[in-house]
Amino acid sequence: MNDKQVHGMNAAKLAKKVLKQTPIFILDVRNESDFNDWKIEGENVHIINVPYFELLDGVDEILDQIPDDQEVLVVCAKEGSSKFVAEQLVESGKQNISYLIDGMKSWSEYIEPVKIANLKDGGTLYQFIRLGKGCLSYMVISNGEAAVIDAVRTTAVFEDFAKENHAVIKHTLDTHLHADHISGGRQLAEKTGGSYWLPPKDATEVVFHYEKLEESSHLVVGQTEINIQPIYSPGHTIGSTSLIIDNQYLLSGDILFVKSIGRPDLAGKAEDWVADLRTTLYERYKQLSEDLIVLPAHFGTIAELGDRGQVAARLGDLFKENPGLNIHDESEFRRTVSENLPPQPNAYQEIRQTNMGKISPTTEEQREMEIGPNRCAVHDDKTK
Repeated sequence: MNDKQVHGMNAAKLAKKVLKQTPIFILDVRNESDFNDWKIEGENVHIINVPYFELLDGVDEILDQIPDDQEVLVVCAKEGSSKFVAEQLVESGKQNISYLIDGMKSWSEYIEPVKIANLKDGGTLYQFIRLGKGCLSYMVISNGEAAVIDAVRTTAVFEDFAKENHAVIKHTLDTHLHADHISGGRQLAEKTGGSYWLPPKDATEVVFHYEKLEESSHLVVGQTEINIQPIYSPGHTIGSTSLIIDNQYLLSGDILFVKSIGRPDLAGKAEDWVADLRTTLYERYKQLSEDLIVLPAHFGTIAELGDRGQVAARLGDLFKENPGLNIHDESEFRRTVSENLPPQPNAYQEIRQTNMGKISPTTEEQREMEIGPNRCAVHDDKTK
């Protein structure tokens, strides 16, 4: 075997290929159930699943499925199995074979920053795309100060980015108490000496200090006053709060997505929160400018990414095109968002407890809790 021919590919390089729509063939050797639950997706990603245990005696039976004319990436959960299979493929004569370094674990955590726009008076707005998990975070930078919204737990990416842009993180904000991923907002604020903001109606059980993110709050980033205006918008949670930045951008949290709407059931109160969700989407958001650019906290599929990798849409266009905003019968809306919901996020109760500060899992435990896709949206036949 010529080990030199077996290369590892890191998540950053894979992300670049996915975002640039570079053709790549993926052999995923995880168990079928794990593959069906969550996989690498992309416009020019061709992927097959052959569980590792079927390849223990060799790869001869799948050689005819492995192309010779494009790059092949072998993927597993943590790396070991995929590296073994990649070596077997090379030994069998296949070329241009690599394996995903640290497996789907690394894909789940990789974050790609994308510039959204220059703001008034010299500020800049960035979106941080967690491709493998569907999470979206944001950073506003103005006059040497920064605010981070809906930060994920791997906070180094925000610290490093702020430092590279000569900014100090003054505020971190969560639009709501997250249930599908562990927030990095409080940790980031503690590291940088900033203030951590959370909607008080979502914070009744938290065990740490926070600043109340509510409509009376007035947050300014930088001397040029890039205003962040909170808008109470319950429905996904009772405290869900949207943010309007620079009178141009609507950070909708998990209330409104590009192709779908937020689910109201992750605190076990779907029946109670359906009315709030409808009021927010069909009344409160209707009062806002249709020219606001919606920037959600999650995306559902890779198809929601734009040409530069950004996830964004004009509010007026969403009122025309988003199925979740066009269910005009109230009883039908109630059925849509309270029945036939997708599975709840893995370990979502433990994630909520972590975000409340009630439990403190290790880094590896947190990683395992988050494994899997984003499941914050209503996705049925009416909202796909």
